[in-house]
Amino acid sequence: MTLIKSISGIRGTIGGRPGQCLTPMDIVSISGAFGMWLRNSGAAKKVIVGRDARISGEMVNQLVVGALLSVGIEVVDLGLATTPSVEMAVAGLKAGGGIIITASHNPKNWNALKLLNAKGEFISDQDGKDLLHLVEKQDFNYNDVDDLGKYSKKDDYLETHIQHILDLPLVDKKLIEEADFSIAVDAVNSVGGIAIPQLLKALGVKKVTEINCCPDGNFAHNPEPLPENIVEISECVKNEKLDLGIVVDPDVDRLALVCENGQAFGEEYTLVSVADYVLQNTKGSLVANLSSTMALREIAKKHGVEFYESAVGEVNVVREMKNHSAVIGGEGNGGVIYPELHNGRDALVGVALFLTYLAKSKLTCSELRAGYPDYKIVKQKIELEGVSNLDAIMDQVRRKFIDYPCNTIDGLKISFPEGWVHLRKSNTEPIIRIYSEATTEEYARNLMDCVKQLMKNTI
Repeated sequence: MTLIKSISGIRGTIGGRPGQCLTPMDIVSISGAFGMWLRNSGAAKKVIVGRDARISGEMVNQLVVGALLSVGIEVVDLGLATTPSVEMAVAGLKAGGGIIITASHNPKNWNALKLLNAKGEFISDQDGKDLLHLVEKQDFNYNDVDDLGKYSKKDDYLETHIQHILDLPLVDKKLIEEADFSIAVDAVNSVGGIAIPQLLKALGVKKVTEINCCPDGNFAHNPEPLPENIVEISECVKNEKLDLGIVVDPDVDRLALVCENGQAFGEEYTLVSVADYVLQNTKGSLVANLSSTMALREIAKKHGVEFYESAVGEVNVVREMKNHSAVIGGEGNGGVIYPELHNGRDALVGVALFLTYLAKSKLTCSELRAGYPDYKIVKQKIELEGVSNLDAIMDQVRRKFIDYPCNTIDGLKISFPEGWVHLRKSNTEPIIRIYSEATTEEYARNLMDCVKQLMKNTI
């Protein structure tokens, strides 16, 4: 069993002992501390709460709401809601913050509290540290009966979210409707089963095949939208001769696509294609994290704009996007961030922008994908039990590759003429995550093996 407290919130497995797993005591503790932290910061004493459809969600929701009310916070409960909908609601309803109850792509025995500031963005590193300090000290009082917070439900904010998407200049409902797309949707039996079909209907798509769209939290497959986990929809799209498959994770901030031939478009290329469309129509920079495909750099070059890299994590990408006034950005796991709408990963706006681009191009999905370089990414990890001098080891590896460009803002990324290797130490496990991308899978593995062997020799 696991409990992980980080600067952005708390996540863990349901059940077990307090402090070791995600128990009611841990949920109440961090929720109450978050409410007190908001009060101390001078933000509005209102919090937006929403959850994905996982089995433990209702139980966790009641604990979160109760804890917030007990420290005098007004709670607006969106019920079943996507992560981007909660993010937009925080700003739209002028709240002081938000709590999203979701463990994203983790299995059904996990849940988590993701914490948002008044802008509907994940709280900063320093804010997270201040909050964790408050949780550790438990230095706050619960309110008496006359000063409890107020509770209300608002279960229609998805409609507002979708309307804002329809209002975007780069989203063309008429063109999408005329294209007469036939689309399958796999929402892994979570809130995407509500949100994505509703969005498609609003965009004028009439032929929608729903797969795993019952929001009961019984995940029909591994909820991470990787090619090996989306066999069912891939076969459906191919056998039914549909135009496209859409796959989202349980909280709908990651978007994966399936081409008409049943082949995965590739999570990395969700952002590539959307960035290509946005940059055709809007001049500005492009930002992605260090572990995203180098095809994004080529897209930026194609449109004559700057490309910037950030540390891994949505909060880091958003900060870098603001620093460079980026018009599009995200992460290579299917996370599209379109600041014209809001500063958060949003599969719904990704769908709307992609469908508009596909309709404009008059290409099939596979033809569109074939227009981009076909780089291959390999991901592994290195066990580090008993290793204490990891930073020194990483520095020694960097020195061995001193003749190549090295980026150290988040671990170590070494760029080679036709590929790269990125090493990141985990904050929660004694491992190093290692990613490699190159023109072929064999070359990517060779680059990775070279760096891994050097690390092992150093250790």
